[in-house]
Amino acid sequence: MTDYYVQPEGRSGEKKTYTVEEVAEMLDISLRTAYNLCGSTDKFIVKRTGKRGIRVNKASFDHWLDSPEG
Repeated sequence: MTDYYVQPEGRSGEKKTYTVEEVAEMLDISLRTAYNLCGSTDKFIVKRTGKRGIRVNKASFDHWLDSPEG
């Protein structure tokens, strides 16, 4: 599936969000598991874009990933 969403960037040119595919790759989990995680978590911010798009807030995800509980 091709995603045509244009990635928003911060003032420094850094990405502000991750795709579910990027989350799956970073956590070394399947894409289906990443979608399930994003659909059920309250540990980081997940936003829907349109009917099918999902974006994960980079700052909240990175904080969760780097925390001892993450």
